[in-house]
Amino acid sequence: MKLTLAIILALQMLIGCAGPRAVLGLGATPTIHTQSNPVVTLMVATVRSRSDDSNLVYSRDRSDDVNFSTVDVAIPLTHQSGRVAISSSKPDPRRHFSAANYSKLANRQAMISEINSRLSRRPPSQRELFIFVHGYNNNFAEGLFRNAQIVHDYDIGSLPIHFSWASAGNFTRYLYDRDSAFIARNGLAETLDLASRTKTTGIIIVGHSMGAVVVMEALRTLSISKRNDVLKRITGVLLAAPDLDPDLFRSQLSDITQLPKPFTIIVSRRDRALDISRRLTGGDARVGSGADIALLQNKNIQVLDTSQVDGGGHTIFASSSTLIKILGSGHLLHRLITDEYAGLDDTFVTAGHGVFEQASLALHLPARVVDRLSSR
Repeated sequence: MKLTLAIILALQMLIGCAGPRAVLGLGATPTIHTQSNPVVTLMVATVRSRSDDSNLVYSRDRSDDVNFSTVDVAIPLTHQSGRVAISSSKPDPRRHFSAANYSKLANRQAMISEINSRLSRRPPSQRELFIFVHGYNNNFAEGLFRNAQIVHDYDIGSLPIHFSWASAGNFTRYLYDRDSAFIARNGLAETLDLASRTKTTGIIIVGHSMGAVVVMEALRTLSISKRNDVLKRITGVLLAAPDLDPDLFRSQLSDITQLPKPFTIIVSRRDRALDISRRLTGGDARVGSGADIALLQNKNIQVLDTSQVDGGGHTIFASSSTLIKILGSGHLLHRLITDEYAGLDDTFVTAGHGVFEQASLALHLPARVVDRLSSR
C-alpha cells in the first residue's frame, strides 16, 4: 500500500497531473482568431464517445465506433517552441492553444472524401499522412494540442491526422488507460485501413508513451488479418518513449510479418516516468528506457537516444527546443522516418559502428542499414 501511494505521488510530481486540464474553448474563446494566429487543421479519428460539452467534444468514455471530425487549432501568438500553453476555462488565443473550429464528419467515407479533397490541394511532395497517437493521461484537448504543436514546431508538411483513444485524463487511472489502449487497437487498424484507401503517397505513424501500445497492437491486428495491402502503405513508424513491456514488444514484433520500414524508437535512460511505469507494472525496464538498444538494432529498428538532451524527460521528443532544432533542421526528422539516409553523415558525426552523434543526440542505425553502409 505504501509503495502504491509513493508511486502515485511520484507520478503526480513527474507528469504535473495536479495542474489544470486543457479545454478546447469552443464557444467560449474570444472571436479574435485572426490571420495573425497560425492555425493547424487536424483530421480526427477517435474511439472516444462524443460529448455535448464544447470544452472537450469527446469524453473519456470508450466508443464501439470510430468517430471522425476536423478541428482547426490556433497556435498562440506567444508560442514558444516545445511548449503547449493551455487554459482550463477560457483560452486566450494570444497565450493559449485553442480550437478555432470543429466540424463533425458523418462516417468513414466522409473522412476519406475530406482527406482526398485536402490532399488534392497540396503539392505532390506533401501528400503523405501523418498520424499521431497520444499517450497516457491525456484528455481529448491535450492530445490534440500536442499534435498541433508537433506539426507546427517541426514544420511537418504531411497532412496530419489525430488518433485519440479513450484515456481517462487522470493520473490515477493508469490501468484504465492501459486497458483503453488495447481496446483502441481495432479503431486504429480501421483508421489505417481508411487512410490506405485515400490518394495519399504514404502513411507515417507516431505513437507516444502508451500510444505505442495502440500502434503496435494495430500493426499486429493488420498482420494477423493478412492486411499486407495496408501495411505496405505505411512509410514510417516512430515510437517516442514507448511505455511497452519488452516481452510484450517482442511478442508483437514476432506477429508482424511485414514490419514497416523505417521503424524508429526514441529512448532515454533518464525517463523517470517510464521508471515509475516499470514499478507500477512490476516488470522489466520499458522499451523506451533504452535498456537494450542492441536488441532493437538487431530487429532492424533504428534508435534515437535522447538521454543527454535537455534532461531526457518523457516528452522530450515534443518539448525539447534543442531536439526540435536538431531534427527540424533540414527536415532531418522526415529523413529518419522515411529511410532517407543519404547525406546522414553530413548532419551527424560517426561515433562508432552504426552509431552517429550530433550534440548530445545519438542515432543507432538498424542492422540492415549498418550492413548496407559497411558494404559501400
